[in-house]
Amino acid sequence: MTSPTPVVPLTAARFGGAVIEPVPFTTSDGVELGLCRIGGHSGGPAVLLIHGLTVSSEMFALSETRNLVDSLLDAGYEPWLLDWRGSRALPYNEGRVRYTFDDVALYDIPEAVSYVRGRIGDRKLFVVSHCVGAMSLGMSMAAGLVPGLAGVVAHSVFLTPKLEPKARLRVHLGCELLRSRFTRIPVDIRQAGLRSRYTPIFALASLRADCPDPTCQMLHNSAWGTGASLFEHEKLAKRTHDRLAELFGPMPTWTLPHLRRSELAHAVVRWNTRDHRYDRLPENALDSADRIDTPILLLSGSENKLWRDSNRLCHEILARRQPRLDVRYTEIPGYGHMDAFLGRGAALDVFGRIIDFLDEH
Repeated sequence: MTSPTPVVPLTAARFGGAVIEPVPFTTSDGVELGLCRIGGHSGGPAVLLIHGLTVSSEMFALSETRNLVDSLLDAGYEPWLLDWRGSRALPYNEGRVRYTFDDVALYDIPEAVSYVRGRIGDRKLFVVSHCVGAMSLGMSMAAGLVPGLAGVVAHSVFLTPKLEPKARLRVHLGCELLRSRFTRIPVDIRQAGLRSRYTPIFALASLRADCPDPTCQMLHNSAWGTGASLFEHEKLAKRTHDRLAELFGPMPTWTLPHLRRSELAHAVVRWNTRDHRYDRLPENALDSADRIDTPILLLSGSENKLWRDSNRLCHEILARRQPRLDVRYTEIPGYGHMDAFLGRGAALDVFGRIIDFLDEH
């Protein structure tokens, strides 16, 4: 039997000769995902990396800059890359197979954690998560589905989603209009076409743009038409900027109602309230945070123009409601949403904070 191909192409040379081991991984509800171990030689603790919606595990393994996987390997950790069903490297955002974030919390994350634990034995397991991946992880933890983790890093948002005001207005007022017209919103105008039904969204994103790249405009100026911004422009290396269309995929609009419901509540809530398959998930993850038994580092950039101060709010609420929980908040000066991982200086400004937290635990 031949080894499976990684969902995101990786080479051992990129990581100093580390072993690249793609893992065949299908969830119990029949969805094929991506899971890949990058093995160093230390036999140290494992770290499961969980990306955000519409990107992929490549956000942790950029070839053009020093990435988080490099930093973890050098610090003696064993990274595992998960591509859950919202990954741009998988076909599920195209609309043929629809999912909710409940599926990610119930199937993708707990079963990936279970698999990794089965492979690493009694070694410690940490998780570093981003955006919707962190929100879904929070729901899994509040459901008691991933107990006993050695530590969790949640970047940008965790249990208390709170959108930037302009994005909040557009999401709540325009959500149903977008859903009625589009199943997905692309970021690459070359694939969408200049005279496509997506042209008005690209045109809106181009207003007052200081960059001529349409993909950058869509992500930096408007975040799929929401008016939010996904990164601080000057933080990206030119090579990373030039391949934004490779790193980001289409936004599936059928996920917007779930995001909207959670944002209105300023809490991660269950979408499938009438389907008994999801009864293991709490209706409100924040109200069930007493089940969380893991030290947590909440990270966010000071210039986050998508989730604003969501993680600061989360820290304040958890510190008040769950005083027994080891939870701390760190703000990264000058960084936005995605540039904390994609930025050319992230290895100096961000990754050390993550590794310091892992080392402490």
